[in-house]
Amino acid sequence: MTWLLLGVDNVGRVIGAQSDEHVHIVIEDPDEVDAFGSAKDVSVSTGDPTDPAVLARVAEPLGIATGTRDADRTVAMIEAARETFPGVPIVVYATDVLDEEVRERLDERADRVIGHCEALWEYVFDIAACEPALRAQELRRTLLGIEGTLGIVMHDNPDPDAIASGVALAALARSYGVDAVACYFGEITHQENRALVNLLDLDLRSLEPDATGEEFDAVALVDHSTPGINDQLPEEIPVEIVLDHHSTHGPVDARHFDVRSEVGSTSSIVVEYFIQLGVEPDEVLSTALLFGIQTDTRGFTRGVSELDFDAAAVLVTLADQGVLDRLEQPTMSGETVETFARGIRDLTVRDGVGVSCVGRLRDRDSLAQSADLILNREDLSVALVFGIEGETVYLSARARGTRIDVGDVLREAFDQIGSAGGHAQMAGGQLPVGILGDGADEDGRAVELVREAIAERFFETIEDHRGRVSRQWFRTGDPRHAPSTGERF
Repeated sequence: MTWLLLGVDNVGRVIGAQSDEHVHIVIEDPDEVDAFGSAKDVSVSTGDPTDPAVLARVAEPLGIATGTRDADRTVAMIEAARETFPGVPIVVYATDVLDEEVRERLDERADRVIGHCEALWEYVFDIAACEPALRAQELRRTLLGIEGTLGIVMHDNPDPDAIASGVALAALARSYGVDAVACYFGEITHQENRALVNLLDLDLRSLEPDATGEEFDAVALVDHSTPGINDQLPEEIPVEIVLDHHSTHGPVDARHFDVRSEVGSTSSIVVEYFIQLGVEPDEVLSTALLFGIQTDTRGFTRGVSELDFDAAAVLVTLADQGVLDRLEQPTMSGETVETFARGIRDLTVRDGVGVSCVGRLRDRDSLAQSADLILNREDLSVALVFGIEGETVYLSARARGTRIDVGDVLREAFDQIGSAGGHAQMAGGQLPVGILGDGADEDGRAVELVREAIAERFFETIEDHRGRVSRQWFRTGDPRHAPSTGERF
C-alpha cells in the first residue's frame, strides 16, 4: 500500500478514483464504499478513522493523507494516525480557507498542510507560469505576429541537430498557420546528414550564396545565433527568432531569443516547445529530433543535460527505430576517410593536447569526425583539427576528462581574428586565410602558414589557460579547479 486516505469528501473521492498508486481508504459511512467499486488499485474499509484501533487493522502505508471540512475531526484523524504509524509522513488537505488558530493546530501535527488555494496555485504555476511555459507562450506570440513567410536558417553545411531543429520549428510554425521554410547555405556532405535528409525525405531549401534573406518576410536562426557568422546572411538582417545551444558571439536583437549553452542540443530545446504548446511531433520529426540529440551529445556522453534526456524520453516512443538504426550506420565517403588519414599523419602531440592540419578540405563535416577520432587516443585529453576551404580556415576542437574548456580556449585564441567558441567539450571556429598575409597566396605556402600559426597559437593558449586554472586552484582550494589524476599543468 502506498497511501492511506482517512476521511472522504469531494477531494478524497477524486484522489481515490484517479490515483495511479495503491490507495486504501478508511471511511465511516458504509454507503460510501460503492463509490470506489470500480476504481483501480483502491481498497476500502469501514470504521471510525479517528480510532487508533480501527487504523491498527490496516497495513502500514508509505504516506497518509487526510482532510475534511471539520477542523476538529481532521486533527483527531491526524492524532490517531500518528499514534498508530509514528514514522509515516502525514499530508493534510485543507478544503477551506484556514484561520490562524486552525492552521497552527494542523501544522503542529502534520508534516505538510496544503490549502486548496495553495494547491490550485501550484498546479497553475506548474502548467502555465513556469519558465518553459512562459518561453513557449512568447514563441507562440512571436509566430502569430508574423505575416508572410518565415525563413528558418540553419548554420552553413548543417548537421543533424541543425537540420532537425529547422524542420521541426518550421512544422511548429505551420501548426499556427505561418508559412515557414527550413533552409541553409552551403552543402550537406556528411554521410549521416545526407542519410537523415534522404531517409526521412525532409523538406529543405538550399540557398544560393548571394541570397540576402529578403525573399522572406521574417527570419529565424536555429543552432547558431548571429547573422553573418556561420551563415551567409547579411549581418544587418533583422531576426525574429533565435534558438540555439551554443554561446553567443555578442548581442543579438531578436524578438524571441532563446540560447541555452548548458543544453546539449538545439533539438532538445525545440522539443520542449512542442511539449509546452501541446503539439505532438509526428514520426518523421520525432526521428529527426532524436537523431539530432544523439549526434550532438555523442550518444548522451558529451555536454548532455537533463533536458536532453527528458526530450529523448518523449521522442523514443514516437520515433521510427528502424530508420534510426540505419542512420547510425551510414556509409563513409572516400573524401572523409582521406581526411581521417591526413589528420592522423599530421598530428602533433604536446602534454595531452593533439593538433592536426588536414590541408585543403573537400568535406568540411569530416573535420568534426576527425577531431572525435583523434580524441580516442588514450594519451590525449584535447584535440584540435583544422583545414582550409576556399579562403577560410575551419577549426574543430574536442575535449574530455579535463579542466580545459575548449570553447573558452578557441574564443581567446582566435575570436579576435575570426569567429570561434563553443562548449567546454566541443567547439569550432572560422578564420580568414588573409590574416596570414601575402605569403598565403601560394596554396602550399598557405597550408604551411596555417599549420604553424594556428598550432602554435592553440598550444600557447592552452598553456596560459592551464596556468590560470591551476593558480585559481592553489589560491582558492576550489575542487572544481583541482588537477585530474596524471594531468600536467
